[in-house]
Amino acid sequence: MKKIVILIMILAILVAFFEQVSAEKNVYVTVVAIVVFMFGMMRLSAKTPSKNQEKEEKDV
Repeated sequence: MKKIVILIMILAILVAFFEQVSAEKNVYVTVVAIVVFMFGMMRLSAKTPSKNQEKEEKDV
């Protein structure tokens, strides 16, 4: 699942960059590509433990 999300994020960023360098820029395509990228980043970072997790466990 993680590899699929990373692949989709890379494709979204490539589409966004391609739209920026094209002669006719379509803002909607760029916005959708950035939203897809940010959603993917949110999914990937949700599985990363926080730095403060160890401190919170010791305090309890």
